[in-house]
Amino acid sequence: MRYLPKSPADREAILRAIGVRSVDDLFAPIPAEYRLNRDLKIPRQMAESEIVDFFKQRSRENGDGYTSFLGAGAYLHYRPVIIDSLISRGEFLTAYTPYQAEISQGTLQSIFEFQTMICELTGMEVANASMYDGSTAAAEAVMMAVRLTGRRSVVVARSLHPEYREVLATYATHQGMPLAIAGYGENGRVNLRELEKTVNSETAAVLVQSPNFFGTIEDIAAVAEIAHRNGAMLVVSIAEAVSLGIVEPPREADVIAMEAQSFGVPLGFGGPYCGVIATREKFVRQMPGRLVGQTVDKQGKRGFVLTLATREQHIRREKATSNICTNQALVALMVNIFMTVYGKVGLKELAKQNLAKTAYAAGQFAKHGKVLFGQSPRFNEFIVETSEDPYAINSRLLGHKIVGGFPLKKFYPELGNAALWCCTEMTTRSAIDTAVGLVAESERSVNAPEEVDAEEVAR
Repeated sequence: MRYLPKSPADREAILRAIGVRSVDDLFAPIPAEYRLNRDLKIPRQMAESEIVDFFKQRSRENGDGYTSFLGAGAYLHYRPVIIDSLISRGEFLTAYTPYQAEISQGTLQSIFEFQTMICELTGMEVANASMYDGSTAAAEAVMMAVRLTGRRSVVVARSLHPEYREVLATYATHQGMPLAIAGYGENGRVNLRELEKTVNSETAAVLVQSPNFFGTIEDIAAVAEIAHRNGAMLVVSIAEAVSLGIVEPPREADVIAMEAQSFGVPLGFGGPYCGVIATREKFVRQMPGRLVGQTVDKQGKRGFVLTLATREQHIRREKATSNICTNQALVALMVNIFMTVYGKVGLKELAKQNLAKTAYAAGQFAKHGKVLFGQSPRFNEFIVETSEDPYAINSRLLGHKIVGGFPLKKFYPELGNAALWCCTEMTTRSAIDTAVGLVAESERSVNAPEEVDAEEVAR
């Protein structure tokens, strides 16, 4: 055991100390028929060099040299190398929950700067830290609205990320929150007429996403008018943070629940991500997560403290606004560095690149097939409807080192053979042209008329 180097003498000493004669005596309470008396059937042990080589090979299998058109809440953006250089420093990498301000100034300042930049980005007055991801941030924001309004029911747009809806449904089941779904219209936005009928005096919150799961930008002002007219709060989920470089932030919202993964957080088999809640100052006492404030010490020097931490780690469980406990400051620091490196001008330019490449790709696809909801404003995602099943198309694209769009049949069966495609600054024009050509070829082969046998016609 490399990391538990117990010698036979060590083991004997430990057994004597706990008062047993052998390791087998430790397992005596377990019936003999349930004990394993043979070696585990596992491959032989590897040398460290072999292990490193093994994982390098697996890594190459996982997309080395591939172009990905996947989005759907997880976005492949360029990560400046300075991010890993800075977060790998010991004072950041090993820091934990900042319970004691006097020894946690670095972590607290990092969180404070994160909150400040998020507020500037979203147009909100306060922002928190240490939410898990966009899905749980959306659920926590909804529960925040329930506490603030004293109402129970929630109206959710069907154009919200379907997995976000699943997470919210899990929360709602155990919180006693009835959920109602408002469908989407022919423009890919939430159906305002249906929303108007669904929202009532019992509605605590209306939850929409913009840009939504289809990549379409919602009419937030219209949605806010309906929600506020009925005394409900508006929660807006933002899954693609880069959109805020060019899209007007949803200032009409009462709460913004954001996923900041696009800002320098790598794609890593599902996490870690970076959830954010931003809101109005008047709602701050019901905001989950941590809030860091700036102050001065006895000498008048600037310092940072946990101003508000209404979590079970800090107050009584029944008074807590959230049971999320993990300190996500390291992931927030990645976001901090990303926003600092790009700045306001750089982030706007980055968003323009995403927008331009998506506009080009959608235009090319539209020449050979159907792009849904094309009449509505979008950011970096769009839906392509094909004659052939997207899974079959994607299987062929893989042979050309292209990961195709995300098939929607599982979550939106009514859209048939539709897939959600995404372009970021990492997508090259040549990759777009190749993907479009392969999909167009697939469409031609599926729609080509069958050849007629001349002899059969003569007979």
